[in-house]
Amino acid sequence: MSTATAATSAVSTGDAPARGALRALLPALAAHRAMTARTCAAALLEQGSLVALVTLAAHTVGTAVIEGKAPSAATVTALAALVLVRALATWREMDLSHDLAYRVLAVLRVRVFDGLARSAPARIAGRRSGDLAATAMADVEALEFFYAHTTAQLLASATVLTGGCLVLAVVEPWLPAAVLPVAALLAAVPFADARGRAARGARTRTAVARLSADTVETVDGLRELLALGRLAERRRTLAEHGRQVGDAQRAEATREAVAASVRDLLIVAAVLGVVAAAAHSVTSGRLHGAWAPAAMALALAVLGPVAESARALSQAVALRAAASRVGAAVQAPALAPPPAQPRRLPPGPLGVRLHQVRFDYGGQPVLDGVDLTVPPGRTLALVGVSGAGKSTCAHLLARFWDPSQGTVQLVPAHGDPVDVRDVADAELRRAVVLVGQETPLFHGTLAENLRLAAPEADDDLLAATARRCGVDRIATMDTLVGERGATLSGGQRARIALARALLVRPRVLVLDESTAHLDNTGDARIADALREEGRTTIVIAHRPATIRRADRIAVLDQGRIVEEGTWEDLTSRPGSALDRVLGIPS
Repeated sequence: MSTATAATSAVSTGDAPARGALRALLPALAAHRAMTARTCAAALLEQGSLVALVTLAAHTVGTAVIEGKAPSAATVTALAALVLVRALATWREMDLSHDLAYRVLAVLRVRVFDGLARSAPARIAGRRSGDLAATAMADVEALEFFYAHTTAQLLASATVLTGGCLVLAVVEPWLPAAVLPVAALLAAVPFADARGRAARGARTRTAVARLSADTVETVDGLRELLALGRLAERRRTLAEHGRQVGDAQRAEATREAVAASVRDLLIVAAVLGVVAAAAHSVTSGRLHGAWAPAAMALALAVLGPVAESARALSQAVALRAAASRVGAAVQAPALAPPPAQPRRLPPGPLGVRLHQVRFDYGGQPVLDGVDLTVPPGRTLALVGVSGAGKSTCAHLLARFWDPSQGTVQLVPAHGDPVDVRDVADAELRRAVVLVGQETPLFHGTLAENLRLAAPEADDDLLAATARRCGVDRIATMDTLVGERGATLSGGQRARIALARALLVRPRVLVLDESTAHLDNTGDARIADALREEGRTTIVIAHRPATIRRADRIAVLDQGRIVEEGTWEDLTSRPGSALDRVLGIPS
C-alpha cells in the first residue's frame, strides 16, 4: 500500500464510529492521575452525602410519626452537616471534573493538530477546511461531557449502589432483591441500543461537519457568489443543511427522552418493590416502622446516581463518532517518519537527484521511474502538461511524502549524496523551501507573515528581502494582512510568499507555479531577485519566458522525464516534447 493509500484509509477510519473509540481516549487521563482521583473522591462524597441525607431525613420523619418523638439535637446537627457537606461536595465535584476535562481537552487539541501536521498533506487531501475544523475543534469540544461526567460518576454510583444495597440487606435481607435487578436494567439500557445511538451520533457529527464546511466555503467565496448571483441558492443550501442538523439532533433528543422515561419507570418500579417488601416486613414484625420510609428513600437515592450514569453512558455512546475522528487524527501515522539516526547536511551548495522515483496516490502511478539531476547552484525548469507529476516531484523533494520506490537526494558539491529521508525535519526545512502557487497568508501584520519562515530575522534583513521582491511597494511592514491574504491580489501574495521563502536563505528553492499570478515584468524582476550564487532552483512553470531563463529544462510526461536540455536545444527540434507542452505547432 502506498503512503497516500494508507493516509486515505486513516481518514476513512476517522470518519466511521468505531467500537472502543471512547475507551481509546481514556489513557489521556493518565497524565492527570491525582486530579482524576480527587474528582472521583468528590463525586463519591457528593453522592454518598445525598444518600445519607435523604435516608436519615426519612428515618427521622418516620420515627417522629410512629413514635411521636421530636428529632434529637444530634440528629438535627447531623442533617445540617450533611446539607453543608452535600453543597460543598457538589460544588467541588463540578469544579474538579470540569477542570480535569478542560485540561485533557487542551492536550487533545494539540495532539489533533500534531496528527494533522504529521500526516499532511495526505490526510488533508480532499478534506474540506470546515470538516477539518470540526475535527480539530467541535469534535474535541464534544468530548468535554465524556471526560467531565462519565468516569468519576460511574465509579461513584457503583460504590454508592454497593454500599446502599449492603445497608438494605442489613435492614431487611429481601430489600436488595427489589433494587439490584432494576440497577442491572438501568446499566443495560445504554448498551441495548448502542449501535443505533452511535449511528445517530455519527449522523449528527457528519451533518455538523458538512454545515461547517459549507459555511467556511461560503464565507471564503462570498465575492464570487455575489458576482455570479448565486448567493440566494447558496443560502438555501445552508438552510437545508441546517435543517438536516436539526433533524439529526431532534432524533437524538427524542430517543434520549424515551430512554429517560424508561429509566424513570424502572426507578418507580424499584421503589414500589421496596415499599411492598418493607411493608410486609413491618406487618410481620421483622422491621421497625420508621425504616419503611427510610428504605424507600435509600432505594431512590442509590438508584438515582445509577440512572444518571446510564444517561451519561447513553450520551457518551452517541459521542463515539467524535471520539473515533479525534482518535484517528491523534494516531495518524507520519507520512514522512523521522530518521532513526539523522545525517547532517554538509555545508555549501546542494544539488538535487531523483533516482528511479516511483509514486502513486493509491491508483495509477503518477511518477514511474523518474531520473533527474540538478547540479548545485543551477536552475532547472520542470515542465509538463497538467497532471504530469510536476507538483508531486516538488512535494517529494520537500518530503511531504516519501516515494514508494527510488530515492530523493541532496547532492553536495563535494562528498556523498544524502537521502532526504535521513535528514532531520528541521534541518531539511532550512535547506529546502517549497513555494506553491496558492501559498496562504495569515491574519496579522505583513512583517509577522514574513517572519513565519524566520522568526529570528532582524529588521534590516526583513527590509532588504522585502525590497528585493517588491513587497515594500505593497504596504508598510506594520500593515494588517487579512486572513488568507484576502485583501491582497494574487501577484502581491506571490511576492510575499517568495520574500518569506528567501528569508530562510534556502540552499534549494522549489517554485511550483509561484509566479503564475505575476505579469511578465513582475516575473522578470522576481527572477532577478532570486538569482543568488550557490542556490539551486527548480522552477515549475508554463510561461515560456520563465522557462527560458533556466539553465536546463526537463520535460515530464506520463510520470517520466522524456526530454532534457537547454532552451535552444529543445526548441530547435521540430515537434519536441517541449513544443507540445507549450502548444507550439510543429
